[in-house]
Amino acid sequence: MTPSRQAAAPDVVGVGEAMVLMQAADLSADDRFEVHVAGAELNVCAAVARLGLAAGFASRIGADPHGERVRRAAEALGVGTSLLNTDPARRTGVFFKEIRADGARRVHYYRDGSAASAMDASDAAAILAAAPRAIVVSGITAALGDGPAELVGTLCRASGALVVLDPNLRPALPAPDLLPLLPHTGLLVLGQDESAALLGETDPGRVFAAAAEAGAGEVVLKGGPDGVWFAGPDGRPRHLPSAARAVRDPVGAGDAFLGGYLAARLSGGSPEGAATLGTLLAARVVEVPGDTAGLPPAAEARALLARPVTAPGTG
Repeated sequence: MTPSRQAAAPDVVGVGEAMVLMQAADLSADDRFEVHVAGAELNVCAAVARLGLAAGFASRIGADPHGERVRRAAEALGVGTSLLNTDPARRTGVFFKEIRADGARRVHYYRDGSAASAMDASDAAAILAAAPRAIVVSGITAALGDGPAELVGTLCRASGALVVLDPNLRPALPAPDLLPLLPHTGLLVLGQDESAALLGETDPGRVFAAAAEAGAGEVVLKGGPDGVWFAGPDGRPRHLPSAARAVRDPVGAGDAFLGGYLAARLSGGSPEGAATLGTLLAARVVEVPGDTAGLPPAAEARALLARPVTAPGTG
């Protein structure tokens, strides 16, 4: 990202934790690992930046080599790092992923006491001062501890930006209370498994109705291989099938979808066009290992953005 782009108000700021990922087929026996940087909100920002919009990542990292790797990875993805702060008293989180020959995956997190887990409401001032058009938060960040939960709540309630919430519920983390945030949420993007936990519904029509009753604005429901449901002109869910042809690594698909959907909506696209773009990006990401490796090159991504934005749609 050029200095002028970093100096301008970002279109999107993602708030969360990015960690260093060590990946192998057998963690107990392999001597070599693939090393990546992964984090849901950073993944969303990567998709937004690849599509040509300005994105920034807000977090804390440790004063360690892992933190420097996170910073370099964000910059390589075209994501601004002016809101990425270094905490010399804490370390950067890491996790390990094992991908067996049969496709089974096991993940081991080492994020307790990480720099990002110490984020709190004091981090909100710089994020709000950046004046982004949209702020992306997730249940992962809210589940990291009282401080991060306080930060997410502060941003949702104080921001004049579009608040984008992805519940991103994870079994390895305590379930955060996200219902009080829904009246402040302009865009809610969630999976059917998450809608069951958050709203008590999985049927698309009932999910949309329950989200509206809880105070959320625009809603998108993800069904994994069953595709997505977006809001039609009457506010009722319309279905779009998955575009995935081959699935090698499903991790990061939802983040790519959200980044594509959000970028298209911020660029004037309809919900249908935005869902189309998000679905295409998700399909590309699952074809290769890694959270963002499957994103199309910048020129192709921007061409994909222009297509649904300008095409007439029913959404």
